[in-house]
Amino acid sequence: MHRPWPSSWPPPGRSAPPAPRRPLRGKRLRRLCGDHHVSWMKVSTSAIRTGHTASFAATAGTARPATAAAARATVFATALAIAALAACGPPGDSEVPQATDPTILARVDAVFADYASPDGPGCSVGVIRDGRLVHATGYGTANLDHGIPNGPATIHRIGSVSKQFTAAAIALLSIRGDLDLDAPVRDYVAEFPDYPDPPTIRHLVYHTSGVRDYIVLMSLAGKRSEDFFTNQEVLDAIVRQRELNFTPGSEFLYSNSGYFLLGEIVARVSGQSLREFAEAEFFEPLGMPRTHFHDDHNEIVPGRAIGYAPTGGEGDGVTDGHGFRINVTTLDMVGDGGIFTSVEEWAAWDRNLTDGTVGGPEWVALMHQRGVLNSGDTIPYAFGIVHGGHRGLATVGHGGAWVGYRAGMSRYPETGHSFVALCNRSQIDPMALIASTAEIYLEDRMEPDAEAAEPDAEGEAPAEAAEEEGDAPQDRPGRDIPDRTRYAGSFHSPELNTTYRILAEGDAGLALHAGRLEPLTLRARAEADGALVSELGLTLRFSAVAGGRFQSLMVDAGRVRNLRFMRVGDR
Repeated sequence: MHRPWPSSWPPPGRSAPPAPRRPLRGKRLRRLCGDHHVSWMKVSTSAIRTGHTASFAATAGTARPATAAAARATVFATALAIAALAACGPPGDSEVPQATDPTILARVDAVFADYASPDGPGCSVGVIRDGRLVHATGYGTANLDHGIPNGPATIHRIGSVSKQFTAAAIALLSIRGDLDLDAPVRDYVAEFPDYPDPPTIRHLVYHTSGVRDYIVLMSLAGKRSEDFFTNQEVLDAIVRQRELNFTPGSEFLYSNSGYFLLGEIVARVSGQSLREFAEAEFFEPLGMPRTHFHDDHNEIVPGRAIGYAPTGGEGDGVTDGHGFRINVTTLDMVGDGGIFTSVEEWAAWDRNLTDGTVGGPEWVALMHQRGVLNSGDTIPYAFGIVHGGHRGLATVGHGGAWVGYRAGMSRYPETGHSFVALCNRSQIDPMALIASTAEIYLEDRMEPDAEAAEPDAEGEAPAEAAEEEGDAPQDRPGRDIPDRTRYAGSFHSPELNTTYRILAEGDAGLALHAGRLEPLTLRARAEADGALVSELGLTLRFSAVAGGRFQSLMVDAGRVRNLRFMRVGDR
């Protein structure tokens, strides 16, 4: 669950992943991979670095292959490129430091030093090289009640990093011919709305569907993160929506609804739950017996880390073990999240993403294929993974955040290294931590760190911690509201099945009351356009005046746009 990427890429102030200085060929290829299989590996390895195939294109204006045959050829060519790097042997010791070097390990310990106290939660951390775990350790405590430390075998919830497993199932079913990526969602979920411009499965995968985010919808309906609601309630909320956020394919906007629906599609096509399908098709063959989609919050999971959040106040600098509260969930939704796994078992999955032990080369290529907008622009998002770059090296990664858990994974295809951090503390930025770890192992392969910026396109940043429970709070400028009586009253949304009450507050303000949520203070937007804003980033736009009062309300909340309410009861 998630960081929204802007509709255009790269966003202002951020650069696209840098192009390589030279393609991999000849002596340079031999230096990286050795002499074995060099003759056929030359074919496509430069595509991994530059994104010059249609699957990996990084430049705006890249169009889809014109025919299905061309698309298959593109996927196969990309598969060769990925297989080439997967087949590479490790670089020489002079190029990449070894994981057992005590100096290197001490530097890694320093990166995680703030989270190493036994009196607080922390992280399980792994370094993978050519699909094998070469360093794994734990920092901090997995269970503060019993003083159980984090370690490589500790089971963590990984939030939106789970999305690649859902996408993997969709990709496998597509390759087998069991579903059509370009078919409308309604072909597989009959109750899905019949929109004039219907979203497809492919749109769901790439977050280009326009389907409103169910986590934001449930929050707008007055649900709190600790409240219980069922999978059926989520599906009902999605199918009640009469509009999309935008025309499918026209832009990128992260939506957990898309991946929840993908999980539902896997179940309806395969006849198995998403959990059962993933276990049978991926986890059992790959030797990942403890990894699973956690679809029953009452299930006991031996060795599980408990998620924690600090108990208020600024920062999380707690040292006595009593400054944290348990922060877990009773929700059983999977697809957009829900994977439980360990650092130990992650290595097998990381290896499969390059060698295709399960799925084969066509599946590997499809997993890495980036989305293309209607405009022809290529986005960084692929099948639950994000293409990016870090100091001159290409990366593939994703972040995750849900309740008291944070997770991050980042793979560097050119070197064969991957880095993973699974954390049970809400105020941790795992993507920044593994970027710092990568710089230790790969510093001789990286370009100089000009601005000490975070790596591009990796997943979630710490500010996104709240996004899995809605959109991240943002302070917005506001003014006193003139003529409050125009706004006050009750407004109902059939799409939310919820009524908002807007009441006068203090001398010049208004408060929005919704379900079990704490009242939200409203202020006039600084632009003086009549819209109201809240401290949580909601924008309320009013219209249709009758009898001196607004009759219509439109709500924007990040991943939910143009949600309609009408005045009821006191017209």
